[in-house]
Amino acid sequence: MDETALSQHSVAELKEMLRSQGLAVSGNKSLLIERLVTSGSQKGGVRNDLTHVPTTSEEGPQANLSLEEKGDSASQLTFKQRMSTTVYGPLNLGILIAIGLALLMVTATVFIIQPSWLGFEPDYDYELIDFDQTQAQTFAQNLVDLGHPDWEGRMSGTDEEANAATYIESEFKAMGMTTQLNQYQVPMHHVDAEPSLQVCIPNILNVCDGVFGGNADVTTFQHRVDYVIQGFSGRSQFAFADNVPVTDLGNGSDDSLWQSASDSVGYLRSGGTKIGNSAMYVKAVENGLLGLIRVNKDYNCGKIEGNDCVPIFKGSSVDDITAANGGTVPTDIAFIGMSKDAGEILESVVFNGTGTLAMNIDVTNDGTRTIYVPCGTIEGKSSDIVMVGGHHDTVYHGQGAIDDTSGSASVMEMARQISEIVNTTGTPERTLRFCTWGGEEEGLYGSKAYVAENKEFLKDHLRLYINLDMNHVDADTANRGNSVSLFTNNQDDFEHIERITQLYRIQRSEVAEKYDIGIQLLEGEKGDADGMPYNSDHGPFVYDLGGSDRGRAVVCYGSGSWEYHTYLDTMDRFNPESLGVSVTIYGTYVRLLAYNADI
Repeated sequence: MDETALSQHSVAELKEMLRSQGLAVSGNKSLLIERLVTSGSQKGGVRNDLTHVPTTSEEGPQANLSLEEKGDSASQLTFKQRMSTTVYGPLNLGILIAIGLALLMVTATVFIIQPSWLGFEPDYDYELIDFDQTQAQTFAQNLVDLGHPDWEGRMSGTDEEANAATYIESEFKAMGMTTQLNQYQVPMHHVDAEPSLQVCIPNILNVCDGVFGGNADVTTFQHRVDYVIQGFSGRSQFAFADNVPVTDLGNGSDDSLWQSASDSVGYLRSGGTKIGNSAMYVKAVENGLLGLIRVNKDYNCGKIEGNDCVPIFKGSSVDDITAANGGTVPTDIAFIGMSKDAGEILESVVFNGTGTLAMNIDVTNDGTRTIYVPCGTIEGKSSDIVMVGGHHDTVYHGQGAIDDTSGSASVMEMARQISEIVNTTGTPERTLRFCTWGGEEEGLYGSKAYVAENKEFLKDHLRLYINLDMNHVDADTANRGNSVSLFTNNQDDFEHIERITQLYRIQRSEVAEKYDIGIQLLEGEKGDADGMPYNSDHGPFVYDLGGSDRGRAVVCYGSGSWEYHTYLDTMDRFNPESLGVSVTIYGTYVRLLAYNADI
């Protein structure tokens, strides 16, 4: 058979041809074809027999055993041998007769029954991996302890993020992996000093500070608690004496209000018609604002801190604001988010009184910073690769215990379990790689840079990417929900995950019964409701590889965190048990893919 004819076969069929000749089955499709063509030229042709049954010599140590003896000795096989062998159930003569009679009774409809126990389809030997929730919590706590001494976060481009990446790499190395600490220069803002925000009702002398400022009513807002800096904010430094005006922009949907806000600080109230941070920042640039304040009036109000709506960090697109500013980043427009309670104080002093605003936000936003991507690799017999990842960076002003310390700790615990399996079982067929990403919170910079750098290799060899981003459920499942969402963009992967999940529900029922585990197939186009979202580090692996085919990915999200992107996302609410759902299910699939090159 020539190369053209071989190209019409699927990869599974090509591998079966190679296996029937005792040849290696690793590699991509072109390599398989090349191997078959070479073999054919040496032997006088390639056998095209997809139903070939291995001979005694091909079956190895099990070849001379009876069916009963094979069944009795199955437990003596190594895991690697079992994972590399398709398992078929026994043929039952009575059932075959019953099926034959049933087929004879069908008159109007023709159908085919192909149960796996008849040998029509493979039945895979899934074996759940272990999960140590104490170790997962230890990984998470160690990462949290590396946070900023005052702000607690591990913002991308900071020493804290670098230290986290170094720690993760060292743990991968201790697991016996080959490691690499990738570094990328990317656009990144940087908080240079503790910010300050105040409002003042002046004294009888119309003074708020200085020698004659006595008896002025000054309110100082607490950084992180009352307000937080937003993504790619610039700097603004206004004293009370500057009497900088503040313009009420409502919910940001009225263009005339934006136009009236030139040379003032714009004040937005979230709720009703909303626009995102990037659109707000663009309008601020286009209309010549001096600063921007966004007040949280509607998100998670009354859930985590009295009746307040806690301030939330949100990112902005540096590309959008750069385009609006004529090709450079606007450096002198500070952008902050405030809590509802703090915003109402500002409103009463500035809009409903005679007060004024002082703002000192010291941020550099027009440079680049170094972000990190630590990876640990278990080399397989082929260059085909399965990857697992989650982001280790956090918002600058909080521990990020759930977002995404939980995901990073999960990647590390899965890597530890898989490493132990490989140490016992032997070299896998596929290469396995575990990475954590910097730069996710500001624009998926780490995963995008990694994919761009390795695009050609990944396009040819990536079998699957697994993403763990907030794969966590709060311990208060009664009031906060208990959902764990598993989803993928490939039918075959979906079916495997579905079967493994069912096994998990049976074998780990004491945990599984606590959580609502959902599985979803998202095969649609990018941006469609039934398409894989581009909202975390799986996005580049799905959509940025180039070519007509999208990359294959599986993803897990937990039921979220009310403390998401706030200073309250701490280890106080950490539930390590919940991480075991996705780590065990997806880790079991990693093991299956590792030792079975046909899948």
